[in-house]
Amino acid sequence: MNIEGMDYNTQREKLVLPEYGREIQRMVEHAVSIPDKTERQHCAETIIAIMDRMFPQGKQSPDYKNKLWDHLALMSDFKLDIDWPFDVNQVKKMADKPQPIDYPMTKIPVRHYGNMVFEIFDKLKTMEPGEERDELVRITANQMKRCLMQWSHGSADNEKVASDLARFTDGVIQLDLDTFKFEKINMHDLVEKKRKKK
Repeated sequence: MNIEGMDYNTQREKLVLPEYGREIQRMVEHAVSIPDKTERQHCAETIIAIMDRMFPQGKQSPDYKNKLWDHLALMSDFKLDIDWPFDVNQVKKMADKPQPIDYPMTKIPVRHYGNMVFEIFDKLKTMEPGEERDELVRITANQMKRCLMQWSHGSADNEKVASDLARFTDGVIQLDLDTFKFEKINMHDLVEKKRKKK
């Protein structure tokens, strides 16, 4: 059954800026179709006045009027031939969809350490022994312990960290557990961080 005027919004043409509604979109389309430029200009100014009344809370922002004209340009698909009071060329750049970003698809042997920790392992393999490498080893070992605690519900073994560090740096880094001191990790802080992420 097809009743005129009883169609769903999902069946209609998608709105450019849904916050203004279908009626404003129709007004803009009508303004584009007006052959006389003076009348078209007057129609555009009227549409801006209506849009202005729809969102009075935005008037505090300094570029509010500029934004309304930008929105009008977007809704008309830049086909509205009028004397624009503001430069709307910047909006054309905003209207272009960004290029999709390639997602890194590198496989890592142990997911709970994450890709960045494995990048550090690669760096540690090539670093010269010294204070800088020692500091990076300290930071990495503590981060590995945190990762283990988060992923294994609080159980983190110092031997496991030392073993993994040696394994993933091809034996270059050997952690001496008799002299190395891990930072005290508060399980409560890790739980709080997890909650904040959710």
